[in-house]
Amino acid sequence: MEQVSTNAEVRLTVSQCFRTLTTSTDSTDIISALKTLLSHLDGGPEGTTTAAQQAEFRRAHYTRTLQLLVSNLQADWLHSFTAAQRSELWDSLFLRGPPDQALLVLMDGIGELRPSTNLDHLVSITEKFLQNHCLAELLWSYCLQATPSDSPQLRETLLGRISALPDLTANKLHLNNRPVFLPQQYYPLLATEMLTALERTCQALRDGTDCSLTFVAQTLGKVCIQGHSGLVLAVVAPQLSVCTRSDMVWQRVCWKLMENVPQRWMESVLTGLVQAVSGPDALGRIIGNLVLTNKKAQFVITHKLLLLQYKYETRVLRIVLGYLAADKDRRPFLVQVLRSICQAWANPSAVKHTPLEQQLYVSKTLLLSVSLLKDSELQELRSELLHCMLGGMQSHLDSSVVRIRHMGMVVGECLSSRMDGSGTQLKFEYDQDEETRELLSLMTPITCDEAEPEPVNRANSLQETNETMPSTENTSSQNKSAPQSSKTDADSDLDSDDELTPYDMSGDQEMSQASPPRYLRDCLEILRSSEDGVRVELSLRVAESLVRRNAFAAREISVQMSKVLLHMEDKYNIIGFLGLRQATMVALTVTDCIPVTQYLTTEFYSLNYSLRQRLDILEVLTIAAQELSKPITDKRDPSIGPAATSELNTYPGDNPVHWQQVVEKRIQSKTKHFSKGATKPPAKATPNRYAPVAGHFFFPLLRNYDKPQVTFDLLGSDHLVLGRLIHTLGLFMHLAVNAPIAAQMGCALLDFVWAVRYHVDQMVRRGVLFAVCSVFLSMPSQNLLVDLSDQLFETRAWLADVAEGDPDADCRNLAVQSLVLLDRSVKKQLQDPQTLSLES
Repeated sequence: MEQVSTNAEVRLTVSQCFRTLTTSTDSTDIISALKTLLSHLDGGPEGTTTAAQQAEFRRAHYTRTLQLLVSNLQADWLHSFTAAQRSELWDSLFLRGPPDQALLVLMDGIGELRPSTNLDHLVSITEKFLQNHCLAELLWSYCLQATPSDSPQLRETLLGRISALPDLTANKLHLNNRPVFLPQQYYPLLATEMLTALERTCQALRDGTDCSLTFVAQTLGKVCIQGHSGLVLAVVAPQLSVCTRSDMVWQRVCWKLMENVPQRWMESVLTGLVQAVSGPDALGRIIGNLVLTNKKAQFVITHKLLLLQYKYETRVLRIVLGYLAADKDRRPFLVQVLRSICQAWANPSAVKHTPLEQQLYVSKTLLLSVSLLKDSELQELRSELLHCMLGGMQSHLDSSVVRIRHMGMVVGECLSSRMDGSGTQLKFEYDQDEETRELLSLMTPITCDEAEPEPVNRANSLQETNETMPSTENTSSQNKSAPQSSKTDADSDLDSDDELTPYDMSGDQEMSQASPPRYLRDCLEILRSSEDGVRVELSLRVAESLVRRNAFAAREISVQMSKVLLHMEDKYNIIGFLGLRQATMVALTVTDCIPVTQYLTTEFYSLNYSLRQRLDILEVLTIAAQELSKPITDKRDPSIGPAATSELNTYPGDNPVHWQQVVEKRIQSKTKHFSKGATKPPAKATPNRYAPVAGHFFFPLLRNYDKPQVTFDLLGSDHLVLGRLIHTLGLFMHLAVNAPIAAQMGCALLDFVWAVRYHVDQMVRRGVLFAVCSVFLSMPSQNLLVDLSDQLFETRAWLADVAEGDPDADCRNLAVQSLVLLDRSVKKQLQDPQTLSLES
C-alpha cells in the first residue's frame, strides 16, 4: 500500500512539473519545476525526496522527462536562461540520471533534429556525457544487475547506440562532427570505460557482491564485429595482461568476460585479441581454457587462424600455438593441429592450387608446432611426421616455382633435424634469403612475453586518452605550422646532397604486390569470391589467355566461369572491364562450345535477368559463332580472341550498311557476267567448327520467344531485344551456309519472323528483312521450291509491298535485294533440268 501511494505522489508531482514546463511563462515557476525534477534524481539539497521516490522516478518517469526537455528546445524560457543556469538546471538532468536512458534519448534527439543551435546543444551534452565517465556508469549499472530487468529489444537498441555512436553522429553532423565522436578517440575511450567497469566489478567481488558481465561482453563483441577490434583491444588487452599477472580475481573476471561473449561475435573478439596481446602467456591469462569449453573458440583457435586464414604475422602464430602448448589440458589440441597441418602441407593438390602466401603460412605453422613438441609427443607422431616430410617434400620439389622448392627444402631439413638430432640429416643446397632464414628461425621457440606496460590509474585514464589522441584538426594544424627545424638541427658538417643530380624516375611504374593467377581454377576463385580489386583486375586480364592456353582445364569449369562472368559487375572501375569480360566468355564458348552455348541460350529466357545481360548473351554468342565459322586452316594466334582487340565489339545488327554490303557481295557472286579474259576461280569450300554446332546456337533461341516473363516480354515492349535476337538468328543462318542443317534452320527462321514482319519498330523490321536475305543466301537453292513452295508467293508479295511502302529507307533497300535473290534462286531452279523433270 505504501508503494502505491509513493508511485501516485511521484506521478502527480511529475505531471505538475510537465504542465508548468509546457504552459507557464514565469521563469520562477520554470526554475522551480526543474529543481523539483532534479531533486528526484539526487534527493535535493535537503533530502526532500525519499529513496523510494527517486527509484520510482528513475524507473517510470525519467525517460519521459528527458523527451519533454528535448521537445521543448525551442521554448522561450530555455533561451532566456544564462549559460550557468542552463548547465545547472537543464544539462544536469541528462548527466545525473540513469545513463542508459539518457544516452538513448540523446541519440534519438540528435537523429531527429535538423542542423540548428538546438542540435548543437544536444551534441554538446552528449560530449559532456562521454567526458564525465557516464559510459563507465552505464556499464557498471548493468554489471550490478545479476538478472536483466530490461527487455532484449531495449538492450539490443542500447548496444547499437553505444557501438555505432561515431557512425550515427558522423551521418548527422558531417563536417561539423566533434573530435570526441571520431572513431580514433571514441573507441579507446569506450575501452577505458570498460576497464573501469571491470575494475569496479573486481572490487565488488572482493566485497562479496554478485555481478554480471553479460552486457560488457556483449558490448565488446558488438564493437569488434563492427570492425573496431583494433582500437578497443589495443587499450584493453595490455591492461588485462598486466592486471591478470598476479591477481586471480582479475583472471576470473577476464575468463567470465570471454565466456559471456555471444557466439556470433566470438571470432571477431578472438582474432583481435591474439593480435593485441604481447605473448601466449598473456593470452592464456585472459581467456583461460576457453578453447576447451567453447566450440566456436576452439574452431577459431585450432582451425581457422591456422588453416583457413593466412593473413596474420608470424607473431600471431607463435601466440596461438604457444597458448595451446602452455597448458597440459590444451596440449592435445596442439597435437591435433599438427596432424591437420601435416595433411595440408603434404597435400600435392594444395601445393598446386593454393596461393604461395598460404603455403608459406602453413609451413610456418608446421615448423612452430614441431618446435613446441615434447620428446614423448615427437616419438608418438614420428611416423606421421616422416610421411608428411617425404610426401610434402616430393610435392614441393616437383613444383616449377623456386620459392615453393626452397620452402620444401627448408621444412624438410628442419623436420629431419627435429626427428633425428644426432643421426643423418637432410641437407640441401639453396640460396638463403629473408624467407628461408625466417623459416629456419622458427625452430627456436620464444617462451617469454614481450615487455608489457605498467598498470595505470583508471581515474586518470580518460584524461590520458584525450591527451594522447588529439583531434584531427589540431594534428593537421600542428603539422602545418611546425617549423622546419629538424633539417637544420642536423650536424652542419655533414656533406650536402644538393649538388647531386636527381635520378630520372618519370618512367618508373608502381609494382603491384599481387600477381596474376597462373591456374584457371585460381582465376575462377578470385573472380567469384575475392574482394581485392587489384587481384580481380589481374585475374580478369589473364582469364582469356588462360582459357585459350589450357582447353582441358577450361572444359572442366566452363559453365561455372561463364555463370560468374555473366553476373559479374564492375565494382572496382576496371579499365576495359566490358571488353575483358566479353573476351573471356567468347573464349569459353569457343573452347567448350556445346555446354556453354546450352547454358547461355537457356539463361537468355530465364527470370531475373536485366535486358543488358540478355544483350550480353546475344553478343557473346554472335562473336563466338563468327570465330568458329572461320576456316580451320586459318593460321592465327589461339591466345588472341576477336574480342580482345577492342574495348567492346560492335554488335553486328547495329550497322545495316554492313549487312547490305554482305548481301550485295553475295548477289554479285551469283550474277553471270559476260566478259573477255580469264575468270576468277570460285572460292574453295573449307571446313569450319561452326557447321557441326550451328543448331546448338540457333534452335534454343527459338524455344520460348512467345512466353512473356516477369521481367521480360519479347513480343511486347522489349523491341530492342527482339531486334537484336532476330539479327543474331539471321547471322547464325548466314554463317551456316553449306551446312547440312541450313535447310531446317531456314524453314524455322522464316516461320519465326513471319509473325513480326509488320512490327512497328524499324530495327525489328530490318532484322526480319536481314533474316529473310540470310535464308535466301544460305539455304540450298534446291530446297527453296521443295520446302518453301507454299510460302514463296506470299513472301514475294510481302517483299514487294515493303519495297514500295515501308517508311524506312534501309528496309526498302533490303526488301529490293531480297526480291532479287528470290527471283534469281527461283529462276535458277526452274532452268535446272532435274527440277523440270521433277515438275513434269
